[in-house]
Amino acid sequence: MNETYEFIIGLRALRDYRDEPLDEEHLDAILAAARWTGSSKNRQNWSFVVVTDPNDRNALAEAGDFTGPIRASAATVVIVQEPDGYEFDSGRVAQNMMLAARSLGVASCPITLHRDEDARETLGVPEGRVTRYAVAFGYPADDATPARFGGRKAPADLVHRGRYRI
Repeated sequence: MNETYEFIIGLRALRDYRDEPLDEEHLDAILAAARWTGSSKNRQNWSFVVVTDPNDRNALAEAGDFTGPIRASAATVVIVQEPDGYEFDSGRVAQNMMLAARSLGVASCPITLHRDEDARETLGVPEGRVTRYAVAFGYPADDATPARFGGRKAPADLVHRGRYRI
């Protein structure tokens, strides 16, 4: 396989970061990759709230159940699904940010904010917008290892050709 393919399938979520801020150049590049992500009908119905202050990250972490990476991160980017936006596009933009981060030596972890209303209130996001997903970023800790939950399912268990088969 080629280098780009190997890079993509090698992406792993990392939850342990060094205690240092992200270079602004790296954060700007990650946000540029987000901005250039494709979207349904090119509507780009998203915006981003960048949270770097530790107190603000801790407050945001209260809006989810598995948010240790937000607390540990140097920066967390909340994906705001604007009115008439699509959840699929939010996933695309998160993946692009994570791939861009990896190319810069920045670790990342996708996060679900289980209490969207709490996240919106914490961030000052108006009604009618969804703040369900975020990505935590930081330089990987020396001992950071990807979470392992048992590998990947076999293709035969995932891929259906022509029709869904049980």
